[in-house]
Amino acid sequence: MAPRRKKIYEGKAKILYEGPEPGTLVQYFKDDATAGNGAKKDVIDGKGVLNNRLSEFFMTGLGQIGVPTHFIRRLNMREQLIRQVEIIPLEVIVRNYAAGSMSTRLGIEEGTQLPRPIVEFCYKDDKLNDPLVPEEYVVAFGWASQQDLDDIVALALRVNDFMSGVMLAVGIRLVDFKIEIGRIWDGDFHRLVVADEISPDSCRLWDIETGRKLDKDVFRRDLGSLADAYTEVARRLGVLPSNVTHRPKPTLIN
Repeated sequence: MAPRRKKIYEGKAKILYEGPEPGTLVQYFKDDATAGNGAKKDVIDGKGVLNNRLSEFFMTGLGQIGVPTHFIRRLNMREQLIRQVEIIPLEVIVRNYAAGSMSTRLGIEEGTQLPRPIVEFCYKDDKLNDPLVPEEYVVAFGWASQQDLDDIVALALRVNDFMSGVMLAVGIRLVDFKIEIGRIWDGDFHRLVVADEISPDSCRLWDIETGRKLDKDVFRRDLGSLADAYTEVARRLGVLPSNVTHRPKPTLIN
């Protein structure tokens, strides 16, 4: 076996390895599923393969409409080559319908359509449970400049337009999603790109007809098989890997 590349970082759902060329990384998608910042954990066979394919699909589509991303190409079933970026320590959340923490905070019934897409920022820190922060905090603490923030909001809304249209075409409602933004430096200047991943791990996706959840809420709320939900999204989008199988876990027979 070839020696494994140097590990740069390991998160809850992905591992980053040193890339083959300067300024690149290899992003590996794990089968691990977590919720509540790691409080709930499991391993879902094939989840990493599906998220790799789905993130490739979305990142490629964004690139085709002129939205810059860190994605270069998929390498194999679980890995993709990406540009190395400086991640801004924010989760950028776009909401089209009330759900999750917004419903809890404001007492709005889940599924209520919002007057317009709302962009929120959370400070990326698992120990603090990724707290919601206003734009003033972002600028005051130097996480991003006001110009960066304006550009981030514009990027996030373009991603929302693209994702909403793609999902609507296959009978899925894009309730909300989160992305991360990175900086690529060229001397003293930088440009912002969409980074991390776009997958059912980072979106809320509901079937338009039935309201069935096709995202990580299936795992968070014990609503059934997460693998089946993600497979359904991939099937509708036409990106289902042909050799992915989901084997049931073995059970003990007394």
